[in-house]
Amino acid sequence: MKKEIYTLNQYGSIEINLREMMDKKNITRNALARAINARFEVIDKWYNGHVEKIDADVLARICYVLECTPADIIIYKTTE
Repeated sequence: MKKEIYTLNQYGSIEINLREMMDKKNITRNALARAINARFEVIDKWYNGHVEKIDADVLARICYVLECTPADIIIYKTTE
């Protein structure tokens, strides 16, 4: 049977856990923004989990600096 989406709640959600990774590496938002050559506001959105669209280039730079993988930062949670 083909899966169809009837409501927004049925397909789960994406959570951003950059805060936890930054705490483990003991790096501030300002330091990360400088290290990946991004504006503080960009990192602040990631840090607070308010990313609307994931920029693959920003994610790659974050992973490079924090020595992690996207799976360490982005988590898919199902509703089932």
